[in-house]
Amino acid sequence: MAAAKAKVLCVDDDLSGLVIRAMVLEKYGYEVLTATDGEQALKLFRDSNIDAVLIDYYMPMVDGAYVARAMRHLKPQVPIVMISAAYALPTDALKDSDAFVLKGTAPAEINDVLDKVINRAA
Repeated sequence: MAAAKAKVLCVDDDLSGLVIRAMVLEKYGYEVLTATDGEQALKLFRDSNIDAVLIDYYMPMVDGAYVARAMRHLKPQVPIVMISAAYALPTDALKDSDAFVLKGTAPAEINDVLDKVINRAA
């Protein structure tokens, strides 16, 4: 089970995947904020007390690595988990991430990854 109401920012340009992922995370006890692009994600990240970020790598305009780098500069203590459907990402794609999961990974495994990075950061 998630740490007591940990707040996770979930970012993905695929709205249907984002909604499903948010519902699953809420069932695991997380409070979930959602964003469909990097700009919206950075605003929420700046303005909210976020415990972890789950961010898609491939998004239009700016990719998840760019957003993760900006987030890391703003609040370096907040863990970031990159998610992607691609098995191979550019070499520096995960530089500012604490973990990586593939889209389609079982919800329980995503929960475990989030729990680990949140507990490590605490």
